[in-house]
Amino acid sequence: MSFFRKIKIWVVDHWIVVSVVGGVLLCIGLTWWGMSQLESFYRTMTLATMPMTMLMWLVSSVISAFVYVSIMFGYFSRMDKKQVKSSSVNVRFDDVLGIDESKDEAREVVALLKDRTRLKNVGGKILRGILMQGPPGCGKTFLAKAIATEAGIPFLSLAASDFVQVFVGVGASRIRKVFKDAQRQAYASGACIIFIDELDAIGRARTYSSMGGQETDQTLNALLVEMDGLQGRQESIVVIGATNAPEGVLDAALLRPGRFDRKIYVDRPNLKGREQVFGYYLKKVQYDPSLDIPRLARRAVGKTPAEIENIVKEAALIATRQGRDKVIFSDLSEAFERVDLGIKHRRSMTDTEKKMTAYHETGHLMATYFLHPTDDVFKASIIGRRGTLGVVWKVPREELHSHTKVHLLANIKVSLAGYAAERMVFNTSTSGVSADFENAMAIAHNMVWQLGMGKKYIGDWEMVANSANGSLNISESARTELNEETNQILQECLKEVEELLTKERPLMDRFVLELLRKEELEYDEIEAIFRDAGKARGMLPGF
Repeated sequence: MSFFRKIKIWVVDHWIVVSVVGGVLLCIGLTWWGMSQLESFYRTMTLATMPMTMLMWLVSSVISAFVYVSIMFGYFSRMDKKQVKSSSVNVRFDDVLGIDESKDEAREVVALLKDRTRLKNVGGKILRGILMQGPPGCGKTFLAKAIATEAGIPFLSLAASDFVQVFVGVGASRIRKVFKDAQRQAYASGACIIFIDELDAIGRARTYSSMGGQETDQTLNALLVEMDGLQGRQESIVVIGATNAPEGVLDAALLRPGRFDRKIYVDRPNLKGREQVFGYYLKKVQYDPSLDIPRLARRAVGKTPAEIENIVKEAALIATRQGRDKVIFSDLSEAFERVDLGIKHRRSMTDTEKKMTAYHETGHLMATYFLHPTDDVFKASIIGRRGTLGVVWKVPREELHSHTKVHLLANIKVSLAGYAAERMVFNTSTSGVSADFENAMAIAHNMVWQLGMGKKYIGDWEMVANSANGSLNISESARTELNEETNQILQECLKEVEELLTKERPLMDRFVLELLRKEELEYDEIEAIFRDAGKARGMLPGF
């Protein structure tokens, strides 16, 4: 009796095995019975095809199992990450040019990484995250490499887009794998750097919905958990993120202390920095030793190191096409024009259209020269570039990071000067004033609606108007008055430009004749005409 009870208990405990074995035996029995009922010919044919059928079934099972295991155990979470040794990068702080203030902050990070043992003894904690912000092309990636080289530790270089995939959960799995690999590297070398470029691809503010979060939200959550040190790791892992997006775009949890708590702003280089960058990239090409590098730096106000590199490369191509072995100043000057203005396109125009274009560009030229407090005309042309029939290229005399009311009004006057010149001479205007109007109206609108530069209203009314109850927060009468102030600024600027062009009509006609004859006027030619007319205001420093 006890034997049968043991059998019953065993069957209950192993009912799955019993069911599978019973099912297999039943299938074999039914197959044998079915085969015995067939005629000899069909029985032989069935036996002949059975091995191939079983093989196909086996292959199909293997493929299905492979796909299942791949998804469940992270095959798709693998990614191409560059594991870089600091010795192979060999980028020193001396090689990072034009961003001295950012370098000073990075040196502090290196000092903390080198003295991490002393830091722990004091009771401090190593930095978890460093956020590099700034315009593209200013050297954020280069600076991250320099940090790894100077600290003498390996780092993993990745792009945030590598974590974004169509499969839900893959991005989070990849984050965990990267940190696991970094932990191994840190265990071997004492510390490790994870560099994530374009961090905003996964670091944007999360969205909360009853339908569940997005894939990027899960990826960001995984990054937050890993950076929070919840795994209890003892190794020093520093995450360096780089982004061109403003700080407000990133999730607040990513910026709190303990994560990206050190921020380094990598800005465009100043005059001294641009000189260093020009000198660095010119060393990579053959150039005329008499080349005035400070002059080039003054001409490149607002340029990033990447843009300066592009200008030097373009100048080398121009010198090669013209059969020279060295880059000279004219090559760099033409490279500036190609990068900033575009390639020349000589269009077939009627004499009237060409003349109207010349007056239009002369209006911009004279308004810039007489009315603008910081900009000077470097070149005027009636040769088409990038869809325009002509261009006046102005260069700032100095670097400005904010603009006064006088500066903004001058920009409006310069924009309206082409329209004023056309209407004064031809009593009509062309479609070429469209972009000028757009620029002038945008500046005037911002002055009144956002910057408090109108006569009556103070505050950022644009923000109020765009709020959820904007239609209720601003009355129709207030909107009308704000728009009237905007139009009044445009009218006053236009009146001042018309008075200038009327007063200087002979000088304007002379510039038009020179443009029609030469098609382009360089800085020294423009300055010479003003000097001959007794209107010179001084050469632009460095030109």
